[in-house]
Amino acid sequence: MLAALFIQGGINALRAPEAHAQAAKPVFDAMAPVVDKVVEVAPIDHRPDEELLIKIDAGVKIAAGTMLALGKFPRLASTALAASLVPTTLAAHRFWEETDPQRKQEQQIHFMKNVGLLGGLLIAAADTGGKPSLGWRGRRAARLAAAQAGAVTGTAADVTGRVTGAVHDVSGKLSGTAHQAGSTVAGLAAGLTGLAPAAGAAVSSRAGSGLSQRAAELSRRAAKARRRAEKRGARLQKVAGKRAAQLRKAAEKRSAQLQKRAAKRLHRTTPITARVSAVGSEVAHQAGGLAKDARKRAHALTH
Repeated sequence: MLAALFIQGGINALRAPEAHAQAAKPVFDAMAPVVDKVVEVAPIDHRPDEELLIKIDAGVKIAAGTMLALGKFPRLASTALAASLVPTTLAAHRFWEETDPQRKQEQQIHFMKNVGLLGGLLIAAADTGGKPSLGWRGRRAARLAAAQAGAVTGTAADVTGRVTGAVHDVSGKLSGTAHQAGSTVAGLAAGLTGLAPAAGAAVSSRAGSGLSQRAAELSRRAAKARRRAEKRGARLQKVAGKRAAQLRKAAEKRSAQLQKRAAKRLHRTTPITARVSAVGSEVAHQAGGLAKDARKRAHALTH
């Protein structure tokens, strides 16, 4: 429907180019200096006559209008029609030069009609609203960016949970190992304490008072060793708990830094998919290294 008006106008201009050239004479006179400069650099000898220019404009209207009606290269066709509509409007509807009020009003109506057609052509030339349109591509890019941001956030949260779980696991193992070591040492000391009186009594019955004193000395040493073992076990358990808390705090801080770094890299790098994959791999690698380091430290502390 939009193209029909231009096709009809082009056919009318081809049928009567003299009348259209006479109506467009003010525009040709105003554009004469520009046309002369173009002719100087163009491979032609002289400026084309006005009727030839009218025929060229009519041919553009018919060809571009037909392409627009058939849906072939609609943006290019709309751009060509918009370019041809401007001089046509300025030539045929110069309402500001009319002295008759009725004639001036009619020309003003035609002028505004052409302005409306020009707006429609510009809209068709800029965006068709379909799948290849700028609006569609912008919305698709926004959805992809939101999906990638959600993926990075989920990856960072998963890594944070894994690191925190690993630290808790290491902390529990450290505490359990220290407690078990303290219990083992205390049990050995208690066993020594329990064995010492029996050994003292047996030796006393066989060897007399000298051996009885020796057994009592062994009993005192066993009791002292048990107290020392208990203190050592408590100290180990306290150190293990403190170290586990430090490791957990460091892991949480490092995880927050990694998550913040991943968000920054996502925000400032393109293409989004490749960079998000690289950041996720780096975060997973560093988190694995941190958990491995925590296990090594725990193993070194318990041994």
